[in-house]
Amino acid sequence: MQSALVIAAHGSADPQFAEVVDTVVAEVSQRRPGIEVRAGYLGHGVPLETVADPASVVVPLFLASGFHVRTDIPARTDATVTPAVGPDRRLVDVLVRRLHEAGWRDEQPLVLAAAGSSDDRALADAHQMARDLGDAVGVEVQAAFLGAGDPPLADVGAAAVASYLLAPGHFADAAAECGAAVVAAPLGADPLIAQIILDRYDAARD
Repeated sequence: MQSALVIAAHGSADPQFAEVVDTVVAEVSQRRPGIEVRAGYLGHGVPLETVADPASVVVPLFLASGFHVRTDIPARTDATVTPAVGPDRRLVDVLVRRLHEAGWRDEQPLVLAAAGSSDDRALADAHQMARDLGDAVGVEVQAAFLGAGDPPLADVGAAAVASYLLAPGHFADAAAECGAAVVAAPLGADPLIAQIILDRYDAARD
């Protein structure tokens, strides 16, 4: 019997966040119908510790590896915990799609807006994604942060913003209000995210 796959999400008071997670769960289940897929939350949802038994594999639905991924999630469960969904170069494809959907033109200066963290390793993950995005689109991309981390997005004066965020919520609202001419939507429940989750799961089982 295959191990259950538990998608660990931060959670949000904004119901749109849970909608994105539910859609990701459905996409993963559709791609791998032989696996039981569950979602567990660190807040504002079904607690992770109630759905992640020791035989399951937990994939953090986070875009950087800060406190929650490295410390909080492992402290809540005896299950196998994989690396987070991000950073992953495949997410660049989603970022570029969201930028074009928002009307970004290739010549516009670009900033990658991330949630931020007090953990320098999580900030480094965001900077890496900024470099990967820049390599893909052929322009220099700077990372800036909506929470902890330097530089703050509000101080950058961005012309266009790629939102390195999972779902609508407080940080996405802050990005949208930064004054940039173009602000891309969060990554959302893109099918690529489901594939990355399954790849993390398969690597853990192997």
